[in-house]
Amino acid sequence: MPQWRKDLRRGVLALLALLLSALPWVWFGMACFRQHRQETGVAAMGGVEAPCVAITFDDGPRAETTSVLLDGLAQRGVHATFFVIGTRLECNEDIVRRMAEEGHQVGIHSQNHKMLTELGAAGFYAEVDQLRMTLTALLGKEDFMLRPPYGMTSAAVCRWAGAPIILWAVDPEDWSDHDTARQVELILDQVEDGDIILLHDIYASSVDTALQVVDALMAQGYYFVTVEELFALRGVEPEAGRVYRSLPPK
Repeated sequence: MPQWRKDLRRGVLALLALLLSALPWVWFGMACFRQHRQETGVAAMGGVEAPCVAITFDDGPRAETTSVLLDGLAQRGVHATFFVIGTRLECNEDIVRRMAEEGHQVGIHSQNHKMLTELGAAGFYAEVDQLRMTLTALLGKEDFMLRPPYGMTSAAVCRWAGAPIILWAVDPEDWSDHDTARQVELILDQVEDGDIILLHDIYASSVDTALQVVDALMAQGYYFVTVEELFALRGVEPEAGRVYRSLPPK
């Protein structure tokens, strides 16, 4: 073999070895960049605020499905908001701690999933404050946002809430048919910048829906943030007793 071909072969092999050795660093850099984009919600190019949405989950935790969801969100560097039921916390405390430790927001959905609009003050406080105290003991904080069961509110609920009331702008009614394809299509068709999306982490089909929606919207340039983060990004101070469904850009 001519010497120039040997030299060329050695050069090509050396270049390939260099590229292969650099791949782990490239992957690491891409992961860090993705995490940075997800945490800040701001595109790196030009400092332009990117579209953000908050994906939220009701009625959990449920070990068999919530853990799978948390694994999928962690793989994607995505934060979500979980409105939990008090009666589901027993034996699932570690899951709620994991939510907080991994950057997710935890909120109140009620102790027994009763319709708050049908309760008097004593009943309301039993449903909401009992869970608030449990979460405070579990997580060491006191400021938990409220999502009333069934999204039902009233003047009394707003007056007693003691926290911002978080509803939603996009609801695929995932409890109704467990049809992941239909749910994904509906969410992608309806969602807009600043919207709050409602799903339930107690259904395996809803976990699939959530992860498919995350992948699709991130591919479109969306960022996923907690409800608290969405308020901060929009420069809005959440008010106790006020109802929020979305936080569109100004």
